[in-house]
Amino acid sequence: MYISSLATKMGRSSCLREATALLVIGILCLVIIFSKEDIPPDDPSNHVHINRMESTYQNRPQKPTSESAGVFTWGHCERNESAANVSGFSSLPGHIQDFLFYRHCRHFPMLLDVPDKCGGPHKSADVFLLLVIKSSPVNYDRREVLRKTWAKERLQNGMWIRRIFLSGTTGTSFEKRKLNKLLRLENREHNDILQWDFNDSFFNLTLKQILFLEWMDKNCRQARFIFNGDDDIFANTDNMVDYLHSQKNKDGDKHLFAGHLIRYVGPIRETGSKYYVPVQVQESDSYPPYCGGGGFLLSGYTAIVIYKMSHTIPILPIDDVYMGMCLEKAGLRPESHFGVRTAGLQVPSQKVDAYNPCYYREIILVHRFLPHQIYIMWHGIHEPNLKCGNLQGSL
Repeated sequence: MYISSLATKMGRSSCLREATALLVIGILCLVIIFSKEDIPPDDPSNHVHINRMESTYQNRPQKPTSESAGVFTWGHCERNESAANVSGFSSLPGHIQDFLFYRHCRHFPMLLDVPDKCGGPHKSADVFLLLVIKSSPVNYDRREVLRKTWAKERLQNGMWIRRIFLSGTTGTSFEKRKLNKLLRLENREHNDILQWDFNDSFFNLTLKQILFLEWMDKNCRQARFIFNGDDDIFANTDNMVDYLHSQKNKDGDKHLFAGHLIRYVGPIRETGSKYYVPVQVQESDSYPPYCGGGGFLLSGYTAIVIYKMSHTIPILPIDDVYMGMCLEKAGLRPESHFGVRTAGLQVPSQKVDAYNPCYYREIILVHRFLPHQIYIMWHGIHEPNLKCGNLQGSL
């Protein structure tokens, strides 16, 4: 009896161990499955300039979620395999090939939206100047400085200035999720970010512009004027308002597109250049007149015209040139503004301080500033006791 009882207990113990082992294995399998669903694999398909989660231009968006009204999710955009048949395609750099494969894709999942930024479509005329700033997700320090300086939302001489940052996504897996969370936290506090799920890269700047114009057409159509620029510029938005208010047309319902005018240039064909555009992308050897992409001013009227023209013009990866193409198709021209210095500010002599605030009081913008330089300069030009006198030379 004792041996029989012992054998029974040992059998029960063995069954218990087997059941426990099976339970542990099952839990581990579930963990692995959910982990794979949560973290996409880091394969080459995640590194193309235009992600696979795009949609065709003709696709219809799904309804927005109740949690984020106005945020749409778009269907998958298939790459255009026929692009590989273009003459010389195999010899092109990888990022150019990716651009051609997905050039037709113009809609992406929207991750962050601020549909009420302008007070709604019917109240957007209250916005005199909308600051539209292109910013990569990693540039947190730049965005924070701009919010405290020239891009601060405020009532300037009785006219409202509003601010929006435009962003895509950067990195894969953990890095991408962390940066997306950063932007969500920023947007929760400041309500000033539009983000789409495409790779935020130089070759996708035109895409970023088109997506913004589409958003503006729906949410901020009556804004009077727009400043469109990079997040590494110093801008004197006080002077912008004064300049725009001095226009004969103060309502923004007539054509205006002003900046650093560039003419008589064409595509750069050197493969090592950041601005390399092969004939497979742009056959013509000349560009229309355009304003440098560091920053330019335009009326609300012109912004909507550019958006309409973009429907019929294939995307060119150089965004400022693309704006010029849209203007040309509409029979409009950009104009030069002396105060827009996207190529930098040349001081009269190497013996003087290039960052003397007196040189920056009268300009509209200067390209290539570090965050701390922007902060110092903004406070410098607003120093009540600033005395400039006769500066050496002239700008």
